[in-house]
Amino acid sequence: MSTSLQGPLGPAGAPGAPNLQEYTLQGTILDLSSDALLHRLRALCDNVDQGLEGFNDHEMVYVLRGQTNNQVTLRARRSLDHPSLPWQLRYLGQTDLSDKSRSVTVRSYLDSLTTETLPMFLNDIGFRLDHEFVARGNLFRKGKMKILVTKIYRWAKPPDQQSLEPLTASKLVELSVVAPSGSENISDDMRAFAEQLKPLVTMDKV
Repeated sequence: MSTSLQGPLGPAGAPGAPNLQEYTLQGTILDLSSDALLHRLRALCDNVDQGLEGFNDHEMVYVLRGQTNNQVTLRARRSLDHPSLPWQLRYLGQTDLSDKSRSVTVRSYLDSLTTETLPMFLNDIGFRLDHEFVARGNLFRKGKMKILVTKIYRWAKPPDQQSLEPLTASKLVELSVVAPSGSENISDDMRAFAEQLKPLVTMDKV
């Protein structure tokens, strides 16, 4: 079963769950060059014995604005190919700028699996839909690292998937690890892996 919703540590927020952070690097690659990148990743990653693992997900981004101009952003995602799977609710915090020498982006991370009533619940507690999109692509794993190669589409007339329109002529490449707070040694492994993707794509902090 292929979906980008699978989390490396399972749902956060459970009793005794550690405080999690997401360590990430991002880059982009033109559509015309993406096949070469997929070939490189198949040679480097672990989960390729049964062929490429794909995903086709719908993401809705909700915002709650406070009186002091602050806002909270939550991301609701579901699989279009496997509609019976739970929805995923994610919170990504602000980038941690306390250590500017870090070679990767670090931010707090929470996720939870929910029912299909998630959008209604978010509206009921005051969140409003800011934007939505469809993410299609391939998922690779290397140890604890997750690598996503994603094409982003605007959904002109949901639920008709024939109305999807690509936003750009490129794909987003994301390298990430979700781990307990303080796992600083992860950044060295991520940088070493990113070096192996050059010159096809240059991965950098967000």
